Amino acid sequence: MIYHSLDAFLASSKTILTNGPIALVFVEDDVEVATTLRHHLQCGFKTVVALMPDAFTLPKELENQVHRIPFECHPSRLVFETLNRIIAGAAAGCWLYYCFNAEYLFYPFSKTRTIGEMLAFHTEERRDSMLTYVVDLYAHQPDKPERVVSIEHAYLDRSGYYAQARKDPETSQIRERQLDFFGGLRWRFEEHIPATSRKIDRIALFRARPGLRLNANHTFNEPEYNTYSCPWHHNLTAAICSFRTAKALKHNPGSRSEIKTFYYRNSVPFQWNSNQLLDLGLMEPGQWF
Repeated sequence: MIYHSLDAFLASSKTILTNGPIALVFVEDDVEVATTLRHHLQCGFKTVVALMPDAFTLPKELENQVHRIPFECHPSRLVFETLNRIIAGAAAGCWLYYCFNAEYLFYPFSKTRTIGEMLAFHTEERRDSMLTYVVDLYAHQPDKPERVVSIEHAYLDRSGYYAQARKDPETSQIRERQLDFFGGLRWRFEEHIPATSRKIDRIALFRARPGLRLNANHTFNEPEYNTYSCPWHHNLTAAICSFRTAKALKHNPGSRSEIKTFYYRNSVPFQWNSNQLLDLGLMEPGQWF
């Protein structure tokens, strides 16, 4: 279904924003838009919403499967303002997810279980949000060094990930069960990345509730939403495998000429499954087996 504006979507989608999980895909450019939407449909989201410029086209079969809203992602604050409007319009308890094009969600056992099954278990554990790690993907084709996005030749870093305690900026006290995570291209090429954009953690899966707001650093105004687990045991986490950083580094004039390749000794081919991410410690199955 095609909507003429976000206002039109919010006015006519009361039933949509009641029954989740709902995937909100923000389209920044025309790179891998169709594969992103197909991937999240295959994950089992009840509704996939594409917020994208009118100039971009979609394959016919996708036009009938997604809800399309005209949208420009720049400046970036518009993304967070729009997400907060959708959160305010959603029914309390509705699971929402957000990502950008050329980003792909993986979660434990995603090959055989749907996103709805996982979130049903997560809800039973009294969790209203889920930590996701944004795992950088990048192309490696020696004969095409200029190419940074390739589904067939995607690589990721198998090491170099770490976490630091998150402190309250006003009191300097360590926040309970909150960590800042780093790694991937944002760590290896941090001299080209603003300090405020180096973290790879994102609370991309969450339940709507009155008064909930998403901040520009991908955290929420509700502290418990920003935790990686409950106090009594480990909880599920997921990963968003993303070409977004690679695209930015190759298109940014300051880094484009200095980075010849993203490939290095700890690069490994991405196998496009959750088992590899589990083995690398890039997601946590918690108590779900």
